[in-house]
Amino acid sequence: MRLRRAGMYILLSAIGLVFVGPFLILLSAGLKPAGQAVFSFPPDIIPRPPVLTWVIEAWTAIPFPAYLLNSVIYVGVTVPLYMLVSALCAYPLARMNFRGKNLIFFAILSTMFLPGEVMLIPRFLVVSQLGMADTYAGVILPGVLSAFGIFLLRQTFAGVPREVVDAARTDGCHELRIFWHVMLPAARPTLAILGIFGFISVWNSFIWPLVVLKDSAKYPVALGIAYLAGITGTDVRSLAAGTIISIIPVVVIFMIMQRHVLEGMRGAVKG
Repeated sequence: MRLRRAGMYILLSAIGLVFVGPFLILLSAGLKPAGQAVFSFPPDIIPRPPVLTWVIEAWTAIPFPAYLLNSVIYVGVTVPLYMLVSALCAYPLARMNFRGKNLIFFAILSTMFLPGEVMLIPRFLVVSQLGMADTYAGVILPGVLSAFGIFLLRQTFAGVPREVVDAARTDGCHELRIFWHVMLPAARPTLAILGIFGFISVWNSFIWPLVVLKDSAKYPVALGIAYLAGITGTDVRSLAAGTIISIIPVVVIFMIMQRHVLEGMRGAVKG
C-alpha cells in the first residue's frame, strides 16, 4: 500500500513538473542577468543573481499599465455579462416548456463544434455594421454569449430538485424571482467555474482584438505582449518578463476562486 502511494506521488510529481516546468523556465529567463545564458542544456533554472532589469524594461518599453487597464476593463465588463446572459438563456431551456425548446438547445450546442476562426468574419461584419469597430464595445460584445456557458448552466439548473421550485412557486415567487433567489444560488459553483474560464479567455484574448482594433491605445495585455515582441525583437528576457507580468493576475484570480472550482467539481462528480 505504501509502495503504491509512493509510486502515485512520484507519478503526480512528474506530471506536475511537466506542466510547471515551462513556467519556471519563463520565470527564470525574466530574472536572469545579462551574463547568464537563457538557453542551455541542461537547463540552468536558478538566476545568479535575480535581477528586475528586464521587468522594468518591459514595463517601460510599451504602455504596459494602459494595456493592463484595458484588459481589466474588458474582463470587468465581459465576464459578468457573460455569466448573466448565459444564465438567462439556460434557465428557460432547463425549466420551462415551450415549442422548439430542444431544437433551440441543439442549435446553440452545435456552435460549440465550430472553430473560432470560422466566426471571425461574420462577427466582424456584424460589429462593423453596428458601428462598433475599433471600440471597447466591439471587443466586448462577441464575448458576452457562449454556447459552453449556456450548456453548463442548463445542466446545473436541470439538476435542481423540482420540489424546491414548486415550493418557491407555492410561496408566491414568479419566474424571475425563482431564477434570482433559487437557481443562481444553487448554481454558484458552476458560475465560479464559468467566471474563471471567462476571465482566462478574455484576459488572453488575442485574435479578436487584433481583428477589430486599429488604435493601439485600446489593446489588451495579450496584444501588448505581441507589441513588446515587435519592439524588443530577439530580446527574450524582456519578453519573458512582460509575459510574467501578464500572468500574475490570472494566477491571483485562480488562487482566490479555487475553492469554488473544487466545490463545482465535487458537485459535478456527485451529479
